Amino acid sequence: MTVADLESLRQKVRPLLDLAAPADALPAYYALHYDPPRTRLYVHEGASGRADGFVAVCQTGKRLFQPTVVLRTADAHAAVELLHQALTPDRPHYLITTPDLRDAVGEVVEIEQSGINRVYNLELVRFQPIINVLVVAEQGLGGRPRFVIRSQGKIASEAGINWHSPHFAELFVRTVPAAQGRGWGRAVLSACTRWVLRSARQPLYVVGADNHPSIALADAVGYVDTGVREFVADVVRRA
Repeated sequence: MTVADLESLRQKVRPLLDLAAPADALPAYYALHYDPPRTRLYVHEGASGRADGFVAVCQTGKRLFQPTVVLRTADAHAAVELLHQALTPDRPHYLITTPDLRDAVGEVVEIEQSGINRVYNLELVRFQPIINVLVVAEQGLGGRPRFVIRSQGKIASEAGINWHSPHFAELFVRTVPAAQGRGWGRAVLSACTRWVLRSARQPLYVVGADNHPSIALADAVGYVDTGVREFVADVVRRA
């Protein structure tokens, strides 16, 4: 797929996405903004000739041998057609879509492991930046910033950015078990959140629906549940 072909397809799917909505933040990032040489975009058109769904297949550094697949459509039949077109048989993929398409996805692939993610965004009136002198700003993967606290020379807690588009940035936070309960996760997440706000983007926090400690951390910093849910799964298309 040439850059020109990709840009033409991106123009077709743009009307399907609300660039200011948290629900469309991740699909828009992969479909419209991800690195062109590592992106394949497949578009489904309805009877009117207009796009009514798409799949973006992206090669990411996080999963070198497992492409990330983002499926977005309101039509289950379109979802089946798109997955048949986009996925290589017998190859593992990491799929992100809406929960209502789970049954349609199951018609095409074997679902090896799955879950539901909640999407949180920041409620500005609840955000109170935390000042902790232990937090150090560094450069992470891809030149993106990360904020860390070290203990005995090793990273005990860190927060950074999984991806960012012109409108949003998705944050992550990790704290080793031995360092939990000290408020370090809140400190690094607060520092990273502040950086995102200064970059004129909206911070998002995506967490597994059953990850109650991470949900509590997000709430403590000022994030609120948007109500958006993602169905995520390791899948293999049937031959």
